[in-house]
This record gives sequence, C-alpha cells and structure tokens, in this order.
Amino acid sequence: MKLINFLSVITLFMITPLISAQELKFGHLNMQELITIMPEKQEADQKLQQEAQTLQNRMQVMSEEHERKFREYLAERETMPDLIRTTMEKEIQDIEQRLQNYQNLAQQTLSRKEQELYQPILEKLQKAIDNVGAENNFIYIFDISSQVVLYHSDASVDCGPLVKKELGIN
Repeated sequence: MKLINFLSVITLFMITPLISAQELKFGHLNMQELITIMPEKQEADQKLQQEAQTLQNRMQVMSEEHERKFREYLAERETMPDLIRTTMEKEIQDIEQRLQNYQNLAQQTLSRKEQELYQPILEKLQKAIDNVGAENNFIYIFDISSQVVLYHSDASVDCGPLVKKELGIN
C-alpha cells in the first residue's frame, strides 16, 4: 500500500511539470504598429499639428518684428545719436531673448500637449492588451517594437489581431 502511494506521488510530481509547461502561453505584438492605426492617434496628430502651427505662426510674427527692428537699426546706426543706438541695440537684444524664451516655452508646450493627447490612447491600448491577455490566458505578451525581445518562436501567438479586434479596428 505504501508502495502504491509512493508511486502515485512520484507520478504526480512527474506529470505536474508537463501539464504546467503546456499551459504557459506567450504572445507578442507590435505596439507602434497598433498605435499608428488607431483613429485616436490620427486625431491626436492633427490636434498636435494645429497647436504647433499656432505656435509657429506666433514665432513668425516675433521673428518679423526682430527682422524689422534689426533692418531699421542697420539703416540708421551711423547717423543715430549714441543713446538711441544703445536703446535700439537693447531692444533688439530683448527681442532676441524673447524669441529664445518663446521657442523654449513652445517646445515645452508641445511636449505637454503631446503627453495630454497620447496618454489616453496608450491607456486604451494597454487596457485592450490586458483584456486580450486575460481572456486568452496569456502569461506574457511581449512588445516586439521595443527591441527588448531578442527571440520569439512560432509558438508565441501574435496578439496584434486580437488587440485590433478588442479595439474595434479592422
């Protein structure tokens, strides 16, 4: 009787890893590809482009003001009294400083806007990936666009079509 129990326990331990190994399910997808086909990404790109154009237009106006002041200064600097020349030089330097500050602030504004527009898209995609992973019992789903996964075999399931379906993208 002890021998039968012992053999049963050994058999159980030998079979358990085989069963567990068969249950492991790995998947992969290309997040960059999925993001680019999401309609929300295209809308976000358009909004970001509009914001960039608005900032660029303002920068153009400031640059034209700088150019006008500088031409005026060059045309009249030889005949100007020192006080006026010094004042104009200071004005030109101030405009150049404002241009530099504006350019820095515009870059920061665009970065914040990009984050604001793309964060909900990334969250939606992550939720879809989480749902696909849970519904299909995946242990891991790797992003092959990040170049971190050095190898994946044909046994790894391409989850891209499943995530597209979850997102409602054809």
